[in-house]
Amino acid sequence: MTRKLYYESAYLQEWSTTISGSLEREDGIYVTLAETAFYPHGGGQPCDTGYIGQIPVLDVVLEGDEVLHKVAQLPEQPAVHCRISWSRRFDHMQQHSGQHLLSAVFRELYEAMTLSFHLGSDYATIDIQLPELSAAQLAEAEHEVNKHIYMNRSITSTFVTAEEMAALPLVKLPKVTENIRIVEIEGVEHNACGGTHVSSTGAIGMIKLLRSEKQKGNIRVTFKCGGRALDEFNDHVRILAQLSAKFNTGKDEILDRIGKWEQEQKLLQAELTAVKEQNDLYLAREILSETEPGSRVVTHVSDTRTLKDLQSLATKLTALTELPVLLLTEAENKAVLAQSGAAGISCGAFFKEHLGGFQGKGGGSDKLAQAGFPSREEAQAFYDFAKRQF
Repeated sequence: MTRKLYYESAYLQEWSTTISGSLEREDGIYVTLAETAFYPHGGGQPCDTGYIGQIPVLDVVLEGDEVLHKVAQLPEQPAVHCRISWSRRFDHMQQHSGQHLLSAVFRELYEAMTLSFHLGSDYATIDIQLPELSAAQLAEAEHEVNKHIYMNRSITSTFVTAEEMAALPLVKLPKVTENIRIVEIEGVEHNACGGTHVSSTGAIGMIKLLRSEKQKGNIRVTFKCGGRALDEFNDHVRILAQLSAKFNTGKDEILDRIGKWEQEQKLLQAELTAVKEQNDLYLAREILSETEPGSRVVTHVSDTRTLKDLQSLATKLTALTELPVLLLTEAENKAVLAQSGAAGISCGAFFKEHLGGFQGKGGGSDKLAQAGFPSREEAQAFYDFAKRQF
């Protein structure tokens, strides 16, 4: 049985011990230690990482009473000095303690029980038993949970018997009936939990609620605590400063300035669309004027236009001629075939029949079809082939 030092002190970072066993599995090598402060996966909290001697600890799992440490190789000596990755451990302690406090606040304010907890590498989430949560309620919960942080309430953990547990005002009964560990936030709650926690709510630092969303009839709240919340705040400040500089305005006027900028962009886009429409019409007339008398197809190759541009141009051309229109853009290796309905062909059927021979992919309707090719050579070859079919 491994002595679990993480239950004696969540703040222990280094210790010396001996290797009590080893085993090799399909996924790698595992060792057990006489004592360990490496926390294994459990209760929504990821495992610790760190070093046994100079060998990295890749994973930590609990099997029965033994903690298994996955390592890249076996240590050469049975006596080892171990150290955990403290920044990772303390981050997990902040997030987990923050979750307990946040869940308590949602119960207090809205009688909403926490159904699940997930601690990811970037953010944490809880699913609470609540059908709706307004923006005002989310803000109220954030304000209340941070008030508890400022009060710096103590957080302690103890193992209790079933009889002792029966006398405690637990949030809910644990599934285990022995080795029952209770985490208490002074004046807030008693909760059965096997995770690692900070010693007081003040050590959580801060809690920032990022968003809430519906999830299977309940509400999922995404949040960050401590260092993660500070990093999030700093990211927002950095982005806000860049926007202030970009729009040459104070942060309080940024939204108004962006609104004006968006309106300006809409007007410019409308003007650009009108100019492009006019330009396409001029180009369509020029292409038709250069089409030789007796031609059975109108053709044009562009080295700059996009597929969307070709489709717009094809629409202009088919409004001016009954001939089929074949267009190619070398910029994207794409082709368009269009007709007004008087050409007696199906553009989509033509592409479906012949594209495979040129590694092309695409399709369309009777009046308009488009296709893409893996190279300029294949696009050009298909274009030359299609011209000869009319």
